Amino acid sequence: RLLLLASLNHPLLYHHRSYCFLLFLKMTPPTEKMSELSVNPPAPKGTAKRDALRENEIAVQKMWEDAGVFESDASDDGREKFIVTFPFPYSNGHLHIGHAFSLTKSVFRAQFERNMGKNVLFPFAFHCTGMPIQAAANKLKTEIASFGNPPKFPEDDPEVRAKMEQALKAAAEAKLAKQNPDQKAKGGKTKLVNKTGTGIVRQWNILVKMVPEDEIPQFVDPYHWLNYFPPIGVEHMKHFGSGVDWRRSFITTCVNPYYDAFIRWQFNVLREKKKILFGKRNNVYSILDGQVCADHDRSEGEGVGPQEYVLIKLKVLKPDHGQERHDKMKKLLEKYGDKGIYFVPATLRPETMYGQTNCFVLPEGEYGAFYIDATDEVFIMSERSARGLSCQLYDQESNEYFTKEFGKVECLEKFSGDELLGLPLKAPNATYEKVYTLPLLTISMNKGTGVVTSVPSDAPDDYVALKTLQDKPDYADKFGITPDMVEPYHVVPIIEIEGYGDASAVFMCEKLKISSSKDKAKLTQAKDETYLKGFTMGVMKVGPYAGQKVSVAKSKIKDEMIAAGEAHLYFEPESRVVSRTNDECVVAATDQWYLAYGEESWTQAVRNHVIDAEKFNAYDAIAQSKYEYTIGWLKEWACTRQFGLGTYLPWDTQWVIESL
Repeated sequence: RLLLLASLNHPLLYHHRSYCFLLFLKMTPPTEKMSELSVNPPAPKGTAKRDALRENEIAVQKMWEDAGVFESDASDDGREKFIVTFPFPYSNGHLHIGHAFSLTKSVFRAQFERNMGKNVLFPFAFHCTGMPIQAAANKLKTEIASFGNPPKFPEDDPEVRAKMEQALKAAAEAKLAKQNPDQKAKGGKTKLVNKTGTGIVRQWNILVKMVPEDEIPQFVDPYHWLNYFPPIGVEHMKHFGSGVDWRRSFITTCVNPYYDAFIRWQFNVLREKKKILFGKRNNVYSILDGQVCADHDRSEGEGVGPQEYVLIKLKVLKPDHGQERHDKMKKLLEKYGDKGIYFVPATLRPETMYGQTNCFVLPEGEYGAFYIDATDEVFIMSERSARGLSCQLYDQESNEYFTKEFGKVECLEKFSGDELLGLPLKAPNATYEKVYTLPLLTISMNKGTGVVTSVPSDAPDDYVALKTLQDKPDYADKFGITPDMVEPYHVVPIIEIEGYGDASAVFMCEKLKISSSKDKAKLTQAKDETYLKGFTMGVMKVGPYAGQKVSVAKSKIKDEMIAAGEAHLYFEPESRVVSRTNDECVVAATDQWYLAYGEESWTQAVRNHVIDAEKFNAYDAIAQSKYEYTIGWLKEWACTRQFGLGTYLPWDTQWVIESL
């Protein structure tokens, strides 16, 4: 079939590079080795076929290059123009099979359109902007300084390696157990060991697979990477038969004056149009790197943005059950009680605080009492969340942070979750004058503050956990929880939802027959449904906004609680983000140049373009809906950094323009 297509010069032939090769066989006499090949009888062992194919491939590719068959110039010859692009591959190493797989889409389409008689332009570039190259160069520099040149790593000794790998495995398992305390450990290798073979990753050892060992020290200079890997990428792509017009190839960053000028022009235009502004904004941030951690700077968490929470302040009252585990809290109250000591659960639903019946902590969780300079108060929360709070603004107008020193917070005392159980609290907006701290085993210490406020009327997890403690006194007693801490506390109806009543969590748990916190799938279903219906259909039953829809009352209640000093805004990444320097990121309010995507006229212009079928074709209904969704939520986007490679901001050169 292929030979028939070749004889007809059929365009379908160009759907694969191998077919193009066959077509050139018509034009080129076979080599001596090729003419000797036969399919029957079976070919002898060895590489004769491969070598012959490769020899012909080299000859054909030389013909392509000599004839400039992939070079495209502007022309008025009447031919239709067609341009193909490929996302710039990052140039911190060799191209890999993933690049090759994706590249075939561009190669096939370009060649097909050429064969249809079009003037096809296929340029190519190599991406060098951002943190990855800079971070790798820094890591290599540290390794050479610490272990010599060439380095003698501790793990070169088999006994030391075994101990290091065991320690890495134990740390990974401990981390997993901490994140998922109810998940049983599984055997087998950790993800890191699976990826590296040892779990021990050295930049030198990565480079030694691609670079002559005596040249590796030159890679401590990040700009050396830019000179080394892109030319190799070009050579590999030529062997691949990529069909690129290599006169039109380039790299990014200020090393390339032409690309650099293009980016500077682009941002000057945006500034002239007042689309770029400056101020303190909340962005995902690496304290270790000292800068915003943009998408391309992340080893984990690409696409994750800041999530706004409301910290609800539950004041710690004097312990009233004579339990020894409260001795540390008693001392803290004696010293700082006048300032106010508060549990600070993070919630997405401040409008539900009228229904609080208790507060939850993780019994084996690790908590701290942190001094907050801006309020002259003490907050009980996880160390991770306190670290994040220290990077955020207490007052937007005065630019005052929660703590005096950015990124640092004073820990006055440490507590286990068990030491916090059974403490009496005063909860703002709650119907009950006093509530207690109770155990919840499903709390993740890697989300929120590790403290969870409980509203069993509208939160299925809270309802099931409270009911379990009420129905099973022996279970409650295991945690030192006495009957008077749970039995008097009944569900408080606060939101009416048509079809669900005024206690949607109770309704859903009964409907799905949920009786245990172990019914995770059903609880997730119940939670998603009650939260969605509560916001879109719910009507407040209590408080000053009774009778108003939840969607209207929510922001009003939040603002009033913040104004009264009963709550504060708090931000953290929507999910875990880790920088390429292995720092778990927080959300920080930092001085930043940002693109004002949320500006109404800009948003509306883009929205009008995207929904106009005559102007815009997404080629896919799902893609179309994602465009529309993104336009809806995208407000402000940090567009500069102070570290890494790239183009410097034309009017403020201490900043490098973010690559994405």
